[in-house]
Amino acid sequence: MTQMEHDQATDGVFPLITNQRDMSPEEVLRAYKRQPLIEKRFSQFKSDFEVAPVYLKEVTRIQAMLSVYFFALMLQTLLERELRRALKHSEYDSLPLYPEHRECHAPTTRRIVDIFETVQRHQLADGDESQTFVTQLTPLQGQVVKWFDIRPNQYGR
Repeated sequence: MTQMEHDQATDGVFPLITNQRDMSPEEVLRAYKRQPLIEKRFSQFKSDFEVAPVYLKEVTRIQAMLSVYFFALMLQTLLERELRRALKHSEYDSLPLYPEHRECHAPTTRRIVDIFETVQRHQLADGDESQTFVTQLTPLQGQVVKWFDIRPNQYGR
């Protein structure tokens, strides 16, 4: 029994209607089952990133805003994928990203951003000369930076 047959046998039978005529019934069902994951991503804009409410009337502005949302979601997904891939191929099973340094096996972008919240960069200029001061990274921050293949000489510029 394939996974699809198993899912159909355990979930029961119900109709799915779509205007996607080029998709097979199995593809339609798979797309339907991914819907909660996609909706969760969009709900993060309202919760994690606090971008609601938005009051726009012009269609071009709505399209522009949705394009920015889409690119942000893609970037968020890529960050998570790359960090989870690096974590999987490392000696670590998880990272201490939750409160009280509890372990997280599937880091999210929100958690990644949170661990870098304390990092600061200051530039002191005196005439033609300037100095840059960057917060010393914690071991956890350093490991994440390393996994994203950011070399120390690139960090802090």
